[in-house]
Amino acid sequence: MKLLLIVALLICLPAYGQLVPAQDNVPEDTPIKVEGTTGDKAITARLLAITSAISGMEQITASTEAGVLTLRGEVANAQLKDEALAIARRLDGVVYVQDMLQEQLAVRSRLAPAAEKFEQMLTKAVQMLPLLVLALLAVLCFSWLGGWLARHSTWLRRFGLTELASNLGVRFIRVLVTGIGVLIALELLDATALVSAALGVAGVIGIALGFAFRNIVENYLAGVLLSTRNPFAIGDQIQVGEFTGSVVRLTSRDTVLMTYDGNHLRIPNSDIITLAMTNFSRNPLRRFQFDVGVSVTLDLVQVRQLGIATLTNMPGILADPPPRCLINELGDSAVALKFFGWIDQRNTDFLKARSEAIRLVKSAFDDAGIEMPEPIYRIHMADMNNAEPPAPTEATTSSQQAARQDVDVTTDDTMQQQLQTELRTSDEENLLTKHSNSKS
Repeated sequence: MKLLLIVALLICLPAYGQLVPAQDNVPEDTPIKVEGTTGDKAITARLLAITSAISGMEQITASTEAGVLTLRGEVANAQLKDEALAIARRLDGVVYVQDMLQEQLAVRSRLAPAAEKFEQMLTKAVQMLPLLVLALLAVLCFSWLGGWLARHSTWLRRFGLTELASNLGVRFIRVLVTGIGVLIALELLDATALVSAALGVAGVIGIALGFAFRNIVENYLAGVLLSTRNPFAIGDQIQVGEFTGSVVRLTSRDTVLMTYDGNHLRIPNSDIITLAMTNFSRNPLRRFQFDVGVSVTLDLVQVRQLGIATLTNMPGILADPPPRCLINELGDSAVALKFFGWIDQRNTDFLKARSEAIRLVKSAFDDAGIEMPEPIYRIHMADMNNAEPPAPTEATTSSQQAARQDVDVTTDDTMQQQLQTELRTSDEENLLTKHSNSKS
């Protein structure tokens, strides 16, 4: 019966006695031609010839009976096992492939492929050793060149850049020059594909780091902008938001102030840019003010003249602009007066001058018998039916005429003079000036 089955298979199957020419990109399911007859012995011999030529399949044995191909032996790993089975299924005349292969579990057999790959890599590295040396020299040379440019960064100052901006430019130039050396090294090693991959990864990492360190980058750029604009100098008294102090230093991340309590206050540079900032030292002239309440029964003209005379005779108070006194508010039991005085901060302390001005005005009012009352509430019981307006007396009329003669409502050009002085002496860019000139 077996003999008849074999004869039938030989009759049905076509003869394979011709050689199959080699083709590129042969599909994996393309049948493998068996030379000579397609008998069981020919199938076995063909398979063993193939496996013996592949590393890791030398220990495979095979037997074929009625087109059923049985594989036995050991292979190095599961991948070689799958490849051996795929080769067996592609042989002509094979009806079924029976898998009886086993994977090698010995450490030596598992290390053999890795050792072979390492040996190949070592051989390739030895062959590329001259290129590796040239690539390393390129990186070292360009890195040294970047460091040399960083050490001789005084040429950046010739462009009018500040120290912080110069440091930023030096770092950028150093990274740029070193990056050129790395690109040349990768080009020598024929690793340009790695450059594209590295740039892509660097872009993703840059976006992630940008979100993670957004505040640090924002403060650094704000520091560069502040160092370029120079809105304050060391020792200037400034106010940022609710914080006031003297400028100690400007760093790449924050601005350090010395508060009036002697503490170091660090304000992020981004806050200096975004928040409103007052520089009390940019203009040497500074005005102080304080309020005084006097009785409603007093002659306000005499009270005001006494206060102005007191401030005029006080040391440190400037005669130009002169001290001023304004009636700020008329209350129920007192009249609020507001006194103003100018000082030169280069010679006079602001807080001391204001303190002494308040003390001297209070002493002058006490000596003149000018009352500064506390809130008083009076209740008048009057007959509204028989009430008549009091007739003006001669003293009241003369007092009103004297008050009218002492009225001064002329324009105060003190601030206008300070503004014109600032415009003449400051060299800071003024966009409003350019805009107005363009209109004219």
